This record gives sequence, structure tokens and C-alpha cells, in this order.
Amino acid sequence: MTELIDDALHILKENKYKITKQRKSLLTYLSQYEESYVDVTVVDDYMRNQYPGMSHNTIYRNIKEFKEMGLVEQRMNGERACVKYQCDFSHKHHHHFICTSCSKVVELDSCPLGYFENQLPGYKIEEHKFELHGICDECQEKLVKS
Repeated sequence: MTELIDDALHILKENKYKITKQRKSLLTYLSQYEESYVDVTVVDDYMRNQYPGMSHNTIYRNIKEFKEMGLVEQRMNGERACVKYQCDFSHKHHHHFICTSCSKVVELDSCPLGYFENQLPGYKIEEHKFELHGICDECQEKLVKS
């Protein structure tokens, strides 16, 4: 865990950001969510409890900047923004399986983009996101036992 925080701090420094106690605290908190997404409002509540003078704008701006640097991943869950800590800073492009029961996130080993590119000759795909949703093995096992 400490290595991931150190890697993130190194990325912040490379991007000319100051290493403040608030940013370090935010990264440490988010690092708990390497295998699942957390609602941004939960992150905001946590940070404002730790630092009562910290504004919503500062927290959301930092999360946005972390996303732009590849430190966190963001997705929408309905109308709510959720984030998770980047699980692999050296391999930023990847896709996920997300458990609809426990919200566990598993990184997929391959990218299916080639399959779709073959179906679209002459087209230029500029961006893509691929997620599989279902029930993980642990949740399936719990369902069978109950």
C-alpha cells in the first residue's frame, strides 16, 4: 500500500503539484478503494471531517486532477460520480469486471477494441471504456449458502 502512495506522490511531483498533507491524506484514503469504487460524496464527507476548513471545490478539484494524472479512475453510478484508486500506474489502459452485489472490481487482462475496430473499417475510434457487470465468485458462493 505504501508503495502505491509513494508512486502517486512521485506522479504529483512530476506534474509540479505540491505535496500537501491534505493531498497525501486524500491519496491515503482513496488507496483503500483499489478494488472497489466509492461515491465521491463519501470521499468529500471524509475529507471535510478530517479538514473542516477544506471546501467541496478543493476536494472535487483534487479528485479531477488525480483523474487527469491517472491516479484515480472515475465512473458514473446512475447520476453519482464514483472513484477508485488506480490499481496499476504503469498500465493505465485497462478494463474491469464490477460485481453488482459487493462492488468488487477486477481488472481484465485484455482489451476488446480490436474486435470492434474490425467491424468499423475506415472509422477512427477516439475513446472507449469497457466494463462487465455481474456477480463475483464470492457473492455467488454466499447466495448458494443462503
